[in-house]
Amino acid sequence: MFVAYLYIILSAFLDIVANVLLNYSEGFKKKIWGFGAISLVFLAFFVLSLAIQRGIDLSVAYASWGALGIVGTSLAGALLFKQKLNFIGYIGLIFMIVSVVLLNF
Repeated sequence: MFVAYLYIILSAFLDIVANVLLNYSEGFKKKIWGFGAISLVFLAFFVLSLAIQRGIDLSVAYASWGALGIVGTSLAGALLFKQKLNFIGYIGLIFMIVSVVLLNF
């Protein structure tokens, strides 16, 4: 089961990088970045399927992947692009993290 969670983490990381590349593509004006983003999303879903194959329920795997991707993309946006969340946004991230932790238990 440990390996399955590593697959989810890897899949979320690939999704975060894909989201960063999508931002760099500037709405697909820079196609190489856009196609890189699409390729990484496909790879992220493939790796997510490996986690499901290893025995994690689809709902738990997808919720965990989504939450990690959202939190990671928010952090990447703040660090790389100076994007900021408001107070309610941070509260939402906290609720999401807590809910996925509870879902995994």
